[in-house]
Amino acid sequence: MKKTEKPGKNVELPKHLQQLNLFAAGIDIGSKSHFVAVPEGTDEKPVREFECFTADLHRLVDWLISCLVTTVVMESTGTYWIPLFEILESRGLEVKLVNARHVKNVPGRKTDVLDCQWLQQLHTYGLLEGSFRPPEQICALRAYIRNRMNQVRYCAAHIQHMQKALTQMNLLLHNVVSDITGVTGMRIIKAILAGERDTHVLAGMRDRRCKNSVVTIAKSLEGNYRPEHLFSLKQSVETFEFYQTQIGHCDQEIEALLATYDAKIVDNPPTNPDTDAGALSTDKKSAPAFNLRDELCRVTGVDLTKIDGIDSTTVLKIISEIGVDMDRWKSEKHFASWLGLSPGSKVTGGKRLSSKTKPVVNRAAAALRMAASTLYRSKCALGAYYRRMKARLGAPKAITATAHKLARLIYSMLKHGSEYTDLGQDYYEQQYKSRAVKNLKKRAKELGFELIDATI
Repeated sequence: MKKTEKPGKNVELPKHLQQLNLFAAGIDIGSKSHFVAVPEGTDEKPVREFECFTADLHRLVDWLISCLVTTVVMESTGTYWIPLFEILESRGLEVKLVNARHVKNVPGRKTDVLDCQWLQQLHTYGLLEGSFRPPEQICALRAYIRNRMNQVRYCAAHIQHMQKALTQMNLLLHNVVSDITGVTGMRIIKAILAGERDTHVLAGMRDRRCKNSVVTIAKSLEGNYRPEHLFSLKQSVETFEFYQTQIGHCDQEIEALLATYDAKIVDNPPTNPDTDAGALSTDKKSAPAFNLRDELCRVTGVDLTKIDGIDSTTVLKIISEIGVDMDRWKSEKHFASWLGLSPGSKVTGGKRLSSKTKPVVNRAAAALRMAASTLYRSKCALGAYYRRMKARLGAPKAITATAHKLARLIYSMLKHGSEYTDLGQDYYEQQYKSRAVKNLKKRAKELGFELIDATI
């Protein structure tokens, strides 16, 4: 009689239950110390605490290497993880940075020791996905760009302080000049700080391109020149000019860093590097002082500014966040989902509960949304799409939908080196009309009717 084998004797565990990373470590990041867990049996004390000083971080890495650890996982806690992450990478260890919300759903693990052990256990079974982190060159560019954005924001705050001081003296310069930090505005403000009070002399400093007349500007400069408000105006101007200088220094660093990037072949280089063909509302004053468009074309191999609504500054922000290698995402759909621009799929019991986009804090997505919002009056196909979506869904959802299209275009151009050609709003409207008529004919046929074109 044939001996029957016990059921499940030779059955292997599913892949997601197998130990994929046998030499994995988990680190619970803190502001003063880090708790580290290594696999049982690799050390007499598998959980240790290390302080955050640089010498202690190197001692932590030496201990991991002595325990034969090859891969490490940690949570993205503030900015405390960055020094340890960089040291671990420099020593040749594979490091994964995970979202804290993805590992906090199990109750009862509220201590640092249990946290690091839980991270180590999850990573051993390969249940954690690392967050996106661009290459080192892109990280450096991202740091410069984010610092520059902060400087621009500080600069804008001091422009508001200047305007407030002028308003308190009832000097309504902002009513007659479009930008008080422009040529006319700064000439007049500096003359006021130098002691000039004759309104006609001040108004005579207007630039010839200024729309308002000398008489109108002179009327706006009649006010109460109180010393405390003049002092506030002086300090605001000095701080504004200081931040302008800082932005200039930051631009020099960005230009030098971009020059170190490898060049890619550009089939159709920009014909007019001084203008952004796709930009509808570009703030030229806050743009870098060097030829940014040419540098971006050299680095990416394509001219992303040909996309309507996208200018060089927007491209720089996006590249500094995502890099130029699109192999990190399987498809344009994965890329749009990572940006938080794809509709959600919250379905239960066969019923869709919500299709809202997931809440994601992503600077690249914010830049794409800002670019999409400038397309409202554009005569391009993307502008026509935005207006149709706005009429149907409202402005917020229309901006997200258009930003989703922009993201797919950027992915395709960077991934395949393809060029973007705008076919115009008339072509888009015709295509939309053809699809609508086709759907109406199909629906009428299903109901037993025939759709007849009344224009024939």
